[in-house]
Amino acid sequence: MSKYGSFPGTRPRRLRTSPVMRRMVAETRLHPADFILPAFVREGVSEPVPIAAMPGVVQHTRDSLKKAALEAVEAGISGIMLFGVPEESKKDALGTVGTDPDGILQVALRDVRAEVGDDLLVMADLCLDEFTDHGHCGVLDAEGRVDNDATLERYAEMAQVQADAGAHVVGPSGMMDGQIGVVRDALDQIGREDVAILAYTAKYTSAFYGPFREAVGSSLQGDRKTYQQDPANWRESLREVELDLAEGADMVMVKPAGPYLDILARVADSVDVPVAAYQISGEYSMIEAAAEKGWVDRDRAILETLTGIKRAGARTILTYWATEAARKLRQPSQAFTSR
Repeated sequence: MSKYGSFPGTRPRRLRTSPVMRRMVAETRLHPADFILPAFVREGVSEPVPIAAMPGVVQHTRDSLKKAALEAVEAGISGIMLFGVPEESKKDALGTVGTDPDGILQVALRDVRAEVGDDLLVMADLCLDEFTDHGHCGVLDAEGRVDNDATLERYAEMAQVQADAGAHVVGPSGMMDGQIGVVRDALDQIGREDVAILAYTAKYTSAFYGPFREAVGSSLQGDRKTYQQDPANWRESLREVELDLAEGADMVMVKPAGPYLDILARVADSVDVPVAAYQISGEYSMIEAAAEKGWVDRDRAILETLTGIKRAGARTILTYWATEAARKLRQPSQAFTSR
């Protein structure tokens, strides 16, 4: 006892005394079902192609993608979000291969759905940027600007071919005004009321997309500031949420995750639908690079960032560590170090 008697009478440290105590009183818990794995499938390759800017991530072949999907099922994660990487010669101004039933993304959707059935949610990125020769998320007008309404026509067709190919969920990510309503109508018109929409509702223009551009072989010239959100703003995110829900979104997303935890928390507090967050390529690559240099403890950094995203309000997290993190959470002896 100190000379001040029993002061301090309240000692929060009592609840931090051991790993078992900390585990018991933890307010936020990660679970494998929280995770969705983003995955890239590349046309015309016989072996997985490493992505230099994202150590440990590859552009899959059709066969290696099926293996990755099975591993995701075994790890207990909820879904896999597919991005197609076509041969460069197949890109055009309209992103035609993105709506070709035999395009790489639709082929991959059929492959994965045949492999895993309903044991894993098979999700499709619904955007044109991987398929256009200019790299933008939509159709360009005569002055080189993204034409919102012409793009919506392409998204409607894309939604239908993705549903036909087996997608359980489509993820409109282009940030076009009205995209959710158009996609919902297009799906309903072909009797696919069962296909859910994960709306990329608050998608900010960000420096952290850099490694992703390599992952999808982006042809982008310029930037996407006229359609993705300004990092300085938060109120318009709530407006976007309101619009997407009114148009029929089943789930909403904030992207990126880490730099926008305040936005994530505001969105999560304002809606009664599941909220997702995408831990994007730059977030992944920074930790991998720092860990390779020995500057951070890799496993602890992964766990801390994922926990922070869930604590901020995400029900679901898209992360390139999805399968790895799920395995470690399911195997306490292999769990992330917690000190």
